[in-house]
Amino acid sequence: MTTAAPMPVPFPFAAIAGQPHLRQALLLAAVDPGLSGVLIEGPRGTAKTTAARALAELLPGAPFVTLPLGASLESLVGTLDLAKALAGHELAFAPGLLARAHGGVLYVDEINLLPDALIDSLLDAAASGVNVVERDGISHRHAARFVLVGTMNPEEGTLRPQLLDRFGLCVQLRNIDDPAGRQAIVRARLAFDADPQGFRAKHAQEEAALAASLARARALVADASALPYGDAVHEAVGALCIAAGVDGLRADLVMLRSARALAAWEGADEITADHVRRVAEAVLLHRRKPEAEAAAPSPAPRATRPDATANGQRGTNGTGDEDWGAMPPEPVGIERVKPLRPLIAPAQAVAPKKA
Repeated sequence: MTTAAPMPVPFPFAAIAGQPHLRQALLLAAVDPGLSGVLIEGPRGTAKTTAARALAELLPGAPFVTLPLGASLESLVGTLDLAKALAGHELAFAPGLLARAHGGVLYVDEINLLPDALIDSLLDAAASGVNVVERDGISHRHAARFVLVGTMNPEEGTLRPQLLDRFGLCVQLRNIDDPAGRQAIVRARLAFDADPQGFRAKHAQEEAALAASLARARALVADASALPYGDAVHEAVGALCIAAGVDGLRADLVMLRSARALAAWEGADEITADHVRRVAEAVLLHRRKPEAEAAAPSPAPRATRPDATANGQRGTNGTGDEDWGAMPPEPVGIERVKPLRPLIAPAQAVAPKKA
């Protein structure tokens, strides 16, 4: 009889360093799951999976559910329970991954490679908090409130603009170029791998403080009378969204909710325009129109400023940086090709045979 191997313990969220924008976006999505999740873009090895798994530990009793790339729509949303149907001629619902993820974190690696049908169902449930199944003779609905975290490498393809817009927040990670920062991250990871329990014990107090702050912020956001939106906040949101040239009003709504979640996380007495400013880039990064991006002044050198367009393209070479060293293609001359001689001469040119 074989025994199941123990699950590896997650890296503590409090020990994640070098990715402040990622930490903030995940915490905001956990404070208000109605933000419809976080899309994380970036190269391999930038703590995307580590951060998502660590976030679930901050939610008491929260499941961490992974959606594999080969999953079917039935395994995601649920379907008819065939065992009960065959045994007792009873129509019963068999829950899917959305039901299992309720109250926790649903993680999708390489979400850009999923079929659109699965992405649509994911985003519908993430936005509404309810999964509705109408298929196979089953009419069923159940609660599905979870923090959706999707990751992707833009080099492997992008999502359609309509799907990008459905994600509440987007973070674009970059490789860490600071030598001291890289060394600190590597040392922390090596220390965790050598003694996971000892490493977690060193950060237990910080983890407990984060979990307590998250619980308090979630309770504050759930109170509809707390932290109302003032006129100055609405004006700041409208100005930023107009400048970004976004389509529709989803960006305005997400930015307001994100600013409220940030104010709740920080224990502020009211929402301010500064809260709006600090969440704006995560809201607009994947929604900003190309012409608005080109017209906006650069606040930082191109090597450190996130760059994204609403249609998913990243610069001219598809990686987020323009190919400054590229040369225009040189014209190629047309060489004259020697004409081919037919193997069989034309009929009129063949001499008649002698009798």
